[in-house]
Amino acid sequence: MDNIDKVKLISFADAILEATDQALALDSTVFVMGQLVDYAPGVFGTTTKLVEKYGESRIRDFPVSESAMTSAAIEAAVTGMRSVLVHHRLDFMIYAMDAIVNWMALWRFKSNGVCSLPVVIRAIVGKGWGQGPQHSKCLHSWFAHIPGLRVVMPSTAFDVKGMLLESIFSENPVIFIEHRSLFGVKDFVPKAPYRVKLGKASVRHQGNDITIVSMGIMVDFAERVSTKLLEYGITAEVVDLRSISPLDLDTIYISLSKTKRLCVIEPGWESFGIASEVIARVAENKFLHLDSPPIRIAYPNSHTPMSRTLEEAYYPKELDAVNKIKELINKSSKH
Repeated sequence: MDNIDKVKLISFADAILEATDQALALDSTVFVMGQLVDYAPGVFGTTTKLVEKYGESRIRDFPVSESAMTSAAIEAAVTGMRSVLVHHRLDFMIYAMDAIVNWMALWRFKSNGVCSLPVVIRAIVGKGWGQGPQHSKCLHSWFAHIPGLRVVMPSTAFDVKGMLLESIFSENPVIFIEHRSLFGVKDFVPKAPYRVKLGKASVRHQGNDITIVSMGIMVDFAERVSTKLLEYGITAEVVDLRSISPLDLDTIYISLSKTKRLCVIEPGWESFGIASEVIARVAENKFLHLDSPPIRIAYPNSHTPMSRTLEEAYYPKELDAVNKIKELINKSSKH
């Protein structure tokens, strides 16, 4: 890699820590709050030793009260601070929905854009080892449905650092969704601060036969599926949305104008999700003419089971995705 001295191989969690550290150093109005953010190991390693470096006034522990915590972050932003709020479990952010929906999302609208609200909510999603239905919900489409909120779903260490810095220094509230299964994934990341623009998708793999659109934890799944499809002579173009609000439709349209086929792979329930939105937008585009109906691959419309065996059966399988895509291409090729 060029300029190897300017980048380093670090994990997704370390990239979050580095982005937070650099934001705190760059701007004295940035502060971090949440349960155990000042704890010695940090929040899954993403806040480690920040309190020793910046003090308790900027790295603030908070009692177990999601609603009060979120309201406090909003109040701080209103008074000129840049709030980085950590929710260990996205599931329990539901307790803070009034603050998020009726205050945070509305603030700039009600002020006619005069007042900014720089709040980043780091929302962590669990999976595996018996997380069960109350520790594994993503709910990204809930937040994307609400005007005034930006919703980010990074899939790489490079993106998570750049998009977190972009979010912290944005004037808009951001729901920053992090999947714990990604925390150990490594990537080459620049040592210096940098920003990745929200609302711009990334094409992870080039292909001609089908466009696979995905986000967050399922991007790696989509890339593995695209690799297995090569065994059958099928080249898939993998589009990583990176953020779902704003949603980069242009990159999807450009890819589809070449491939003429669409599969959306989403880390959430099948009904009423981002897959549905993407497919609807594609269907509404009068300039796109697909060779076959789009398909979506998502979680069943059921809560996540607790037992490991049932959990393994619950989540999508790569082979099933490969077979669905093969079937789609074979059917469209016959017409």
